[in-house]
Amino acid sequence: MAFRPAWWLPGGHLQTLWPALLRRPPSVAMRRERLELADGDFLDLDWAVAAPAQGPVVLLLHGLEGGRESHYPGGLMQALAGRGMRPVLMYQRGCSGEPNRSHRRYTGGDTGDLAAVIAHLRRTHPEAQLAVVGYSLGGNILLKWLGETGADNPLTAAVAVSPPFRLDRAADRLEHGLSRLYQRHLLGALRRAIRGKYRDRPEACPVPLAELDGLDSFRDFDDRFTGPVHGYAGADDYYARCSSRPFLGTIDVPTAVIHALDDPFTTPDAVPDPGEVSRRVRLDLHVHGGHVGFVGGAVPGRARYWLEQAIPRFLEAELAGV
Repeated sequence: MAFRPAWWLPGGHLQTLWPALLRRPPSVAMRRERLELADGDFLDLDWAVAAPAQGPVVLLLHGLEGGRESHYPGGLMQALAGRGMRPVLMYQRGCSGEPNRSHRRYTGGDTGDLAAVIAHLRRTHPEAQLAVVGYSLGGNILLKWLGETGADNPLTAAVAVSPPFRLDRAADRLEHGLSRLYQRHLLGALRRAIRGKYRDRPEACPVPLAELDGLDSFRDFDDRFTGPVHGYAGADDYYARCSSRPFLGTIDVPTAVIHALDDPFTTPDAVPDPGEVSRRVRLDLHVHGGHVGFVGGAVPGRARYWLEQAIPRFLEAELAGV
């Protein structure tokens, strides 16, 4: 399905910013479910209330510090429910509006939590086909997990939207040009989440709260907080071990990877060559589209969100083919 970018939103930045700042996504009623984890922490899931009682279950993974208020889950959940699927949004640790219990939060390679949710869905919905859609950092997590599990994977289909592929390239890109605005926004959200988590017990924070403001790039933040708190030697070790690109060749689930070459969150050289991905992966590259943008529409101000057409169509075809 071809994507035609809106002529009035040229370039990756406008494609990225329009839906993030100006879209009013559909309001979707959701029912929350809490999954208790073996390590004493928890994960929250939001199910679309209007979804059918039966049908394939489609799990959505949000990006860095995302959630139900992000511009992309509501529209896709509405579209999936309208096509007979049961969409459910998984929150990464600490992103559901309540701080998680453990010191650790989540990383771009946190496949263990995804595996725990999939195992839970298989236990509670044993009759249902399963699919996963991951956005941005969630797409990186999804692709890494698909590659790690190979043929031993229970999914029928998967979609990754705007994954960074190489976390080091994403960190580098976000230090330059207008992309620094995204870095500032996201680091601000991370700092607020950490301060909120340790407001009543600052001495327990793995990094002194006073030092957070000095971590003004992702590389600094990941070197000082993300890496050490989650068992990595630092930023470089974290990026090398958690980037999804090395795992693309062993994916054995029909997977669409939707990515724009003008994505302002990464660099073109981070994108894998066709020879690096398995035959089960459809590398759907577009010249334009930005980061989780892909906004079309011939009339200025009247946007059409192509992902909400393309993703359900791909999933329907794969789910029906089983």
